[in-house]
Order: sequence, then structure tokens, then C-alpha cells
Amino acid sequence: MSRTGFYWHERCFWHDQGAIGVFSAPGEFLQPQPASESPESKRRLKNILEVSGLIDELCVAKPPAAALEDLLRFHTPRYLDELRAGDKARGGNGGDCAPYMPGSWAAATQSAGLAIAAVEAVALGEVSNAYALCRPPGHHAEADQGRGFCLLGNIPVAVMRARALGQVNRVAILDWDVHHGNSQQAAFYDEPEVLTVSIHQAANYPLETGSFDEQGEGAGRGANLNLPLPPGCGLGAYAYAMERLVLPALEAFNPELIVVACGFDACAKDPLGKMLLNSQAFADMTAQLKTLAERCCDGKLVFVHEGGYSEGYAPLCGHAVIQTLAGSEIAVPDPQNDEIAAWGYQALQPHQQTLIDDWCQQWEQTTR
Repeated sequence: MSRTGFYWHERCFWHDQGAIGVFSAPGEFLQPQPASESPESKRRLKNILEVSGLIDELCVAKPPAAALEDLLRFHTPRYLDELRAGDKARGGNGGDCAPYMPGSWAAATQSAGLAIAAVEAVALGEVSNAYALCRPPGHHAEADQGRGFCLLGNIPVAVMRARALGQVNRVAILDWDVHHGNSQQAAFYDEPEVLTVSIHQAANYPLETGSFDEQGEGAGRGANLNLPLPPGCGLGAYAYAMERLVLPALEAFNPELIVVACGFDACAKDPLGKMLLNSQAFADMTAQLKTLAERCCDGKLVFVHEGGYSEGYAPLCGHAVIQTLAGSEIAVPDPQNDEIAAWGYQALQPHQQTLIDDWCQQWEQTTR
């Protein structure tokens, strides 16, 4: 039987952003539509695990919501007070593109609680690895504001708590969501014991963060690595970036725990990204990280769900990842996996290779 933990809660699916579509607010010529970050892609992932039977091989848990003292390790009291006040009123906006309706405080604290429980269980050896099906996502939320559909920084909250309680010290965080993981970067920018890595589409969201030259400051210099890939990158570019820079950087850091901010919006079917990955690519990257974790930190690996807005395709990517984590033989066929792999420009392009090779040289100089 697998020792892969799976953390979820129906409360997370009840988070409501209102009818804003792909925009942060309604407008005169913007017909109301469901928000892009909807519960459907996450609920469908949970459902496909049920239907395939894979969930029966997992250690399933519904942990409690995050406590206020845990949130305060990362977030400011003022911001948390504003979130709760808006929740009790008619809702509000946590900051930049982070609207919410009444009930979202309960969902957001529950989401952070899932990340906390997954990190704690893996850090303490209660499970070998884990997947937290968090919603709302967290990798854009900053200490004093929400951003990009995110209200609370699920990963910073969970990692800061685990470190404060002495459950783990040296942590590596890899964010492969198509958008920059600014939450983790901001939380640990001057912290040498936490390596933050983000592989994302260049200049997508947020526009002002995520460049390669953002490498940490003070004692944390050399502990933040951004790979802002150009739009249109596919299987070849991601595989090359992982092999040449991401995996070596993680292994050189020698963490006690690896946390993955697992967004599926770099898939070819996502409406908010311009990358070309299929479900097998996410499974392959998971397998690489699992092997690395077994080599450097006793297999301690946690996945925290972030973005992914294709309601039909993101669940296939998620099932492939969780199947790989669990080492299960229960597979779900992806009818478009081979078709996507055969698309043009999936191979590593010369400009992509040149960019990644240049980053490798610069990173070696930074960390030498």
C-alpha cells in the first residue's frame, strides 16, 4: 500500500470570487461569467481519483483549517483583519486580482490547513510524500495583500510553521506553475536555508517579478532562482531546463524537504498560459523529483496544488502526477497526450537552449 498522503476538503471548493471571468472586476462591456479560477478543475481531479480507484491507494485526510498564529508567521495582522472584515460584509478584493465573496475566509484558511498538514506529515515521516489539493491557490499571495486569485500564501505559511516548530530546517521549493511564484520568493528572499525556484512563462503574471536576476538578497543571495521561459516552450524546453539547471540546483542545495507549487497551467490546453506541456510531462517531472528526493532527503516530497484552468485537461495532469507520486499502476488514459507531443515546436528550439545555457553559466557564477 502506498504511503502517499492526499489532503483535501469540500470547503475549499466553496470559495467564490464572483462573476469576473478573466478580469479582476466587471465592466460596461464585460458580460458576467464564472471566474477563471473555479472549483471545477479541482473537483474534477478529486472525482477522477475516485472513479479510477487511485484514491483508495492513498492516505486520505481532511485536516483542520490553519490557525491564526500560523498565518501570522507570514501575513500582516492588518491584511488578515481586512480579509475577515470583508468576509463578514459583502466580500471584497484581497489586493491585485484577488476578489472574494462571503465564505472565502473559511475556504482560504482551510486551504492553508491542507498545505500545513501535508508538510507536517511528510516532515515527520507519517507519510512518504503528499499531495494537497488546495483552493484558493496561494503562490501569488504576499504578506500584506492577496494577488492573482490567491488570498493566503499556503506554502510560505506551511513551511514557516514547520521550520518554527523544528520539524524541518532546510527546504527547497520548486514552482512550476506557468505564472511566477512571487509568494515564495517574497517570503524567503533573504533566507539562506530556503531555496526558492520558479520555472514560468516570462512576463505573464505578475509582470514586475520573476526575472532571472532576482537571486535573493543579503544572506539569501543565491537562494532564489527564476527561469522565465519564453512563451511557446514545450516538452523539449522544459526537459532541458529541468536537466540542466533546476534539478542540479535542487540537489546542490541538499534540502531536507522539497515542496512543489504544482500548477497545471503550463499545459497546452490552459486558457491563461502559452506553454505546450501534456500530462506525461508533468508525470516525468514528478518522477525526476521523486528520484532526487529519495537521493537527498529520504523521499520527503510535498505537492501543493496551485493554478490550472482547463477544467477538462488539468485533472488528467493531476492524476498523472499523483499516480507517479504513489508509484501506482492505476493509470487514466490521456486521449490527447500523444497528439500534443506531436505538435510543432515541441522539440527544444535553438533560442530556448541558448537562453537556458546562459542561465546555467550565470547561476554557476552566483553560487560559486
